Amino acid sequence: MDTIFYAKPVTLSSKIQNQRTNMKTSDSKGVICSINLMIGDYILREKISENPLSTVWRANHKQNPDSDDVALKKISLLKLTPKFKDSLDCELNFLSIANHPNIIRLLDFFQAEGCLLLVFEFCNEGNLASYIRRYGEVQEKIVRDFMCQLGAGLRVLRSHLIIHRDLKPENILLSSSDSGTLLKIADFGLSRFLDSGDYAETVCGTPLYMAPEMLGFQRYDYKVDMWSIGAILYELLHGHPPYHGRTNVQLLKNIETSIGLPFSKLVLQKIHPECLDLCSRLLCLTGCHSKSFTAIDFSCKQRIRFERIRIWTLTWK
Repeated sequence: MDTIFYAKPVTLSSKIQNQRTNMKTSDSKGVICSINLMIGDYILREKISENPLSTVWRANHKQNPDSDDVALKKISLLKLTPKFKDSLDCELNFLSIANHPNIIRLLDFFQAEGCLLLVFEFCNEGNLASYIRRYGEVQEKIVRDFMCQLGAGLRVLRSHLIIHRDLKPENILLSSSDSGTLLKIADFGLSRFLDSGDYAETVCGTPLYMAPEMLGFQRYDYKVDMWSIGAILYELLHGHPPYHGRTNVQLLKNIETSIGLPFSKLVLQKIHPECLDLCSRLLCLTGCHSKSFTAIDFSCKQRIRFERIRIWTLTWK
């Protein structure tokens, strides 16, 4: 792969080598957020989430406990397969140079106790999945703003030849700002570099948001992220993903045999035709999805009405 993306590669070994930290625990009161657990220069306050590979904590820097919270992601190095290590290297390289309001900001990373610790900005409004659970069907004007932000972040990924491969509401974090709610694309644990014209074959991600070519074990390119964005758009409007299935095989069959998107009559009565058209283009099975993909012009001047949002086809040669 062309390495022009990063002139000075950041790898696991080049950054974390020879760094030493200690873990120690103070008196416990029996509540996880009251345990004064320290790792490196950070005090762990509360566990946010956990999966087989990693744990995310809300934390503060020990030299200034009253400073802004950070999110500290702890990854076990022993559990990393070669493919996951490649994705982690991709995540570190991209986030080390990315500077965009709709991309989660990586503040630092270091090694301790056989784990890699990634320090991120803390997003105080949770994630998009909890937002949808709380509000159900989201108002169209809010959906329009959210899609503009997600598209802006996705354009940054594509400009750096990155495919995310696990875009879903749980991996879209929310942060409050003076102008409203700010969305940030996060969790690049399955991401990879992919040059224009190249294809990937690894099946990964979350089935309900996976493009049909990935579900069908076909080779794929950056367009799988556009399908995921379309599924998120549909869920914002309906409160649930567009397709379901008891198994991945059944899910793929339901997608391939569906005659148009399963929009409810109630939603169709409320949304603008341009919104319906955008969702249909993003979740297109034939032609547009297999050969190119659609995107939104994310100019702030075009956020006023859906009919002023331009749809165009982006291609890379």
